[in-house]
Amino acid sequence: MEWQRVDTVEKVRPPFLREAPGFPIVSEVVPLPTEAVIDKITMSAFAGTYLDIALRDCGINSFVIVGIALQVGIEPTVRHAMDLGYIPVIVTDACGYGNREAAERSLATLKFTGGSLQTDSTVLIEILRGTLQRAAAD
Repeated sequence: MEWQRVDTVEKVRPPFLREAPGFPIVSEVVPLPTEAVIDKITMSAFAGTYLDIALRDCGINSFVIVGIALQVGIEPTVRHAMDLGYIPVIVTDACGYGNREAAERSLATLKFTGGSLQTDSTVLIEILRGTLQRAAAD
Protein backbone atom coordinates (compact mmCIF):
# COMPACT_ATOMS: atom_id res chain seq x y z
CA MET A 1 0.00 0.00 0.00
CA GLU A 2 2.84 2.36 0.85
CA TRP A 3 4.63 1.88 -2.49
CA GLN A 4 1.47 2.46 -4.48
CA ARG A 5 0.35 5.28 -2.18
CA VAL A 6 -3.10 3.83 -1.57
CA ASP A 7 -5.02 3.67 1.67
CA THR A 8 -6.78 0.29 1.39
CA VAL A 9 -5.74 -3.19 0.34
CA GLU A 10 -8.53 -3.25 -2.25
CA LYS A 11 -6.79 -0.44 -4.17
CA VAL A 12 -3.44 -2.29 -4.46
CA ARG A 13 -2.79 -3.48 -8.02
CA PRO A 14 0.01 -5.83 -9.10
CA PRO A 15 2.48 -3.72 -11.09
CA PHE A 16 3.39 -6.58 -13.43
CA LEU A 17 0.26 -8.36 -14.60
CA ARG A 18 1.04 -11.53 -16.53
CA GLU A 19 -1.02 -10.28 -19.48
CA ALA A 20 0.73 -6.89 -19.61
CA PRO A 21 3.07 -6.17 -22.57
CA GLY A 22 6.12 -5.63 -20.33
CA PHE A 23 5.70 -8.87 -18.38
CA PRO A 24 7.12 -11.55 -20.73
CA ILE A 25 10.66 -12.75 -20.11
CA VAL A 26 13.08 -12.41 -23.04
CA SER A 27 13.24 -15.57 -25.12
CA GLU A 28 16.87 -16.33 -24.18
CA VAL A 29 15.93 -16.98 -20.55
CA VAL A 30 12.32 -18.18 -20.72
CA PRO A 31 11.85 -20.86 -18.05
CA LEU A 32 11.55 -24.42 -19.27
CA PRO A 33 8.30 -26.25 -18.53
CA THR A 34 10.19 -28.22 -15.86
CA GLU A 35 11.41 -25.07 -14.07
CA ALA A 36 9.52 -23.40 -11.25
CA VAL A 37 8.56 -19.74 -11.46
CA ILE A 38 8.05 -17.97 -8.15
CA ASP A 39 6.33 -14.60 -8.14
CA LYS A 40 8.34 -12.33 -5.83
CA ILE A 41 6.04 -9.92 -4.03
CA THR A 42 8.41 -8.35 -1.48
CA MET A 43 12.00 -7.11 -1.40
CA SER A 44 13.22 -10.61 -0.48
CA ALA A 45 12.39 -13.54 -2.74
CA PHE A 46 11.97 -15.62 0.43
CA ALA A 47 9.27 -13.50 2.10
CA GLY A 48 5.76 -14.55 1.14
CA THR A 49 6.89 -17.31 -1.24
CA TYR A 50 7.65 -21.03 -1.06
CA LEU A 51 11.29 -20.56 -2.15
CA ASP A 52 12.82 -21.65 1.18
CA ILE A 53 10.67 -24.80 1.29
CA ALA A 54 11.51 -25.68 -2.33
CA LEU A 55 15.27 -25.22 -1.85
CA ARG A 56 15.29 -27.26 1.38
CA ASP A 57 13.19 -30.02 -0.21
CA CYS A 58 15.79 -30.23 -2.99
CA GLY A 59 18.70 -30.26 -0.51
CA ILE A 60 20.06 -26.99 -1.88
CA ASN A 61 22.11 -24.84 0.52
CA SER A 62 23.72 -22.44 -1.96
CA PHE A 63 22.46 -20.68 -5.05
CA VAL A 64 23.53 -18.20 -7.73
CA ILE A 65 21.62 -14.94 -7.84
CA VAL A 66 21.33 -12.37 -10.66
CA GLY A 67 18.68 -9.80 -11.45
CA ILE A 68 17.70 -6.27 -12.33
CA ALA A 69 17.52 -4.52 -8.97
CA LEU A 70 20.66 -5.09 -6.93
CA GLN A 71 20.02 -2.65 -4.11
CA VAL A 72 16.27 -3.24 -3.70
CA GLY A 73 15.80 -6.90 -4.64
CA ILE A 74 19.03 -8.83 -4.74
CA GLU A 75 20.58 -7.42 -1.55
CA PRO A 76 17.45 -8.07 0.59
CA THR A 77 17.17 -11.59 -0.84
CA VAL A 78 20.85 -12.30 -0.14
CA ARG A 79 20.57 -10.99 3.43
CA HIS A 80 17.44 -13.05 4.06
CA ALA A 81 19.09 -16.13 2.54
CA MET A 82 22.07 -15.76 4.88
CA ASP A 83 19.69 -15.50 7.85
CA LEU A 84 18.13 -18.78 6.69
CA GLY A 85 21.54 -20.48 6.44
CA TYR A 86 22.09 -20.38 2.67
CA ILE A 87 25.28 -19.34 0.90
CA PRO A 88 24.23 -17.01 -1.93
CA VAL A 89 26.61 -16.40 -4.84
CA ILE A 90 26.10 -12.98 -6.42
CA VAL A 91 27.12 -12.69 -10.09
CA THR A 92 28.07 -9.02 -9.95
CA ASP A 93 28.17 -8.33 -13.69
CA ALA A 94 24.72 -9.90 -14.13
CA CYS A 95 23.00 -7.56 -11.66
CA GLY A 96 21.30 -4.39 -12.75
CA TYR A 97 20.66 -1.35 -10.61
CA GLY A 98 18.91 1.99 -10.60
CA ASN A 99 21.81 3.86 -9.01
CA ARG A 100 25.46 2.85 -9.48
CA GLU A 101 26.65 4.24 -6.14
CA ALA A 102 23.86 2.49 -4.23
CA ALA A 103 24.63 -0.76 -6.03
CA GLU A 104 28.33 -0.49 -5.24
CA ARG A 105 27.46 0.19 -1.58
CA SER A 106 25.21 -2.89 -1.53
CA LEU A 107 27.98 -5.12 -2.87
CA ALA A 108 30.58 -3.60 -0.53
CA THR A 109 28.30 -4.03 2.49
CA LEU A 110 27.50 -7.64 1.60
CA LYS A 111 31.20 -8.36 1.11
CA PHE A 112 32.05 -6.76 4.47
CA THR A 113 29.25 -8.62 6.26
CA GLY A 114 30.35 -12.01 4.95
CA GLY A 115 28.13 -15.03 4.44
CA SER A 116 27.75 -14.61 0.69
CA LEU A 117 30.13 -14.86 -2.24
CA GLN A 118 30.65 -12.53 -5.18
CA THR A 119 31.96 -13.45 -8.61
CA ASP A 120 31.50 -12.43 -12.22
CA SER A 121 29.95 -14.34 -15.10
CA THR A 122 33.31 -15.29 -16.67
CA VAL A 123 34.49 -17.03 -13.50
CA LEU A 124 31.11 -18.67 -12.94
CA ILE A 125 31.02 -20.02 -16.50
CA GLU A 126 34.51 -21.51 -16.09
CA ILE A 127 33.49 -23.16 -12.81
CA LEU A 128 30.35 -24.61 -14.37
CA ARG A 129 32.24 -25.74 -17.47
CA GLY A 130 34.78 -27.56 -15.28
CA THR A 131 32.03 -29.15 -13.20
CA LEU A 132 30.26 -30.39 -16.32
CA GLN A 133 33.48 -31.77 -17.77
CA ARG A 134 34.28 -33.63 -14.55
CA ALA A 135 30.74 -35.02 -14.41
CA ALA A 136 30.97 -36.20 -18.03
CA ALA A 137 34.31 -37.90 -17.31
CA ASP A 138 32.84 -39.84 -14.37
